[in-house]
Amino acid sequence: MHARLVSFGMLEVDGTRFDHDVVIEEGRVRKRSKKPSKAYRSRYGHTPLSAAESIPWHGDTLYVGTGTYGSLPVMPEVLEEARRRGVTVIAKPTVELCKLVAELKPKDINAILHVTC
Repeated sequence: MHARLVSFGMLEVDGTRFDHDVVIEEGRVRKRSKKPSKAYRSRYGHTPLSAAESIPWHGDTLYVGTGTYGSLPVMPEVLEEARRRGVTVIAKPTVELCKLVAELKPKDINAILHVTC
């Protein structure tokens, strides 16, 4: 699966462009719904990734693209839930994470990719 950050706010996954955050769940791409996390925005100065979101917990690794500058906050509750489930969280700036994801089989990709900050 080929994913790349085209520019600030623009992501391309297998030739399809997205101007919003995406979730890749076992190779299927969908829009990230940040609504459940918006309640935490004032605490972080940015809408974080919270455990209230629909997170793709399949497999043993969750990949989180933290944006152009690596600024997407990942709440401690997400990391705690990952530990509870035995899932390793790899959080890196989206450009770096896209390179990691490119080496995986689509069915092994469970990721959240942030397109800004």
